This record gives sequence, C-alpha cells and structure tokens, in this order.
Amino acid sequence: MHVYLPIAEISISVEVILCLGLCVGFLSGFFGVGGGFLTTPFLMFMGVPPAIAVGTQTSQLVASSVTGVLGHWKNKNVDIKIAAVMLAGGLVGSVVGVFIFKILQALGQIDVAIRILYVVLLGSIGSLMLFETSMSLWGRKGGAGDASKTDKVSRVEKMRAHIRNWPYKIRFPESKLYISAFVPIGIGFIGGVLASILGIGGGFLLVPAMIYFMGMPATLVAGTCLFQIIFTTGFASIMHAVTNQTVDVVLASLLILGGVVGAQIGVRASRNVSGVWARIILAAIILLVSIVLAVQLLMPPKELFSVEVR
Repeated sequence: MHVYLPIAEISISVEVILCLGLCVGFLSGFFGVGGGFLTTPFLMFMGVPPAIAVGTQTSQLVASSVTGVLGHWKNKNVDIKIAAVMLAGGLVGSVVGVFIFKILQALGQIDVAIRILYVVLLGSIGSLMLFETSMSLWGRKGGAGDASKTDKVSRVEKMRAHIRNWPYKIRFPESKLYISAFVPIGIGFIGGVLASILGIGGGFLLVPAMIYFMGMPATLVAGTCLFQIIFTTGFASIMHAVTNQTVDVVLASLLILGGVVGAQIGVRASRNVSGVWARIILAAIILLVSIVLAVQLLMPPKELFSVEVR
C-alpha cells in the first residue's frame, strides 16, 4: 500500500517505511544507541529529500527519547539540574543550527551539505569504533591492553584537572560534581546544532563527552542525556516546521510506529551477542552507509537541472 507524503511530495510504500522504522529501532535496541544517524541516510536512499529527512527525524527523536527516558526516570537515573543547564546550551544550538540550515537551503546547497556532513560524521565514527573495538579485542587476546588503558586514564585525569580550573562553577548534588557551567552548556550546544542540521540526538557524542569531560557517573549519563534531548529535538522540530516547513508528520508517524516495535525486538536479541562483536557489526554498518553516501555524491545525477516553484 502506498501513501502520499505531503511535505516530501512523493508517494512511498507504507510497508517500506514501517520496515525502515523496524530495522532502525532494532539497531537502536540491539546496540544501545539512537538510530537517528542511520534513519536520515536510509530515508535519503529511498528518495526522501535530505532536508525533509532531517526535519522529520527530529520529531521522531522526541518520541524515541521519551520512551527511553521513562525507565531511567523510574530508576532515578536522571540529573535534572545538569539536564537543565545542558538544555540552555541545546536551545541556543538548535536556533543556530536551524539558522545555518535555512541559509544553506536558501543557497540551494542543503542537500549536498547534509550528505557531505553525514559522510564525514559516519566515516569518522565508524572508523574510530572499528579501530577501538579491534584494539580492545586484540589487546584482550594478546594480554597487552593494561598499559594503553593506564595511559588513557592518565590523559583523561589531566584533561579533567584542566577543566576544574574553568570559572563560573556550579554544584550538582545528584552527580556529586562541582564544575564550570561552560562544560554542560557547551556539550548541550553541540547537541542542539547536530539535532537541527543533521536530525540526530547526538547521544553517541554527548554520552562520551559527559563521562570524560564532566566526569558524570555512568548510571546517570544515559537518562540525563535523553532527558535534555527530548526538549532539544522537540524545539528543533518546531523550528524546522515553522521556519523551513521540512517536517512530514505522516512519515514521522510511520517511522515511530516501526521504531517502537523494532526497539523491543532488538533489546531481546542483544542478549545473545557479545558486546565486542556487536560493536564491530555496528561499526561495519556505519562505514557501509558512509561509503554508499560518498558514492552517491560522486555519481552524476539523473537530471542536471531542476525547476522549483516558489
């Protein structure tokens, strides 16, 4: 059965969209990461304009983040004060990101810009994940991982010692931290820019930053990050809908429906695969998507010119 997407202005199979939401939801539940950085490229593969894919993905992220944060909230694994400070930076970042998005759209370069950014982002993440996981696996087999782990810990401690000297410190009782407000604000700002330009929550960057730069307890990181992502992506979605008219509600609804089911299946399936091999598989998938996007950028388009009515 086909459905017409009014904003994307294309007709697409309902089964295909539900299958995409199911697959991305499965990856999210299986690997424990948000599927936003994979949903947008897959939508572009299916013919959805990149600008529409980004704007729509932000609205889907709101639903998936709410679902994810409920369990953390129940277990009291959310630091509201840190999330609020991060949100201040996230809202500013969302405004900046939407402004950049609108400029690129007016110049007619938004589609190319999104594809290039995804190639760079996914290529970097996939390569780093594959390298780190391979080194971890090799070190475990060879028994030579202790020295590199000690060096990494010392570098992290030096970095944190430098950050402790930053001004405008705030005390966060829940996480037992006393750090500069610039750190969570800066991390939130990056998340807001990523949500607006690329349609991703940025958890794969924010979570490590909250652990290494801020020194947050691991038990509070995921819930706190998801809590602020709800508001950051929600604000970005509203901004895209009002400013750029790039949010397709029909498409978002189908993706959310498939994603909720897929996430539950992925969580159950993840119990049967070891963590190291799961990360290797995810890195391979990310690199493959990056390569396909890069190939599409280099291939000549079917139509060299297009006419748009404004």
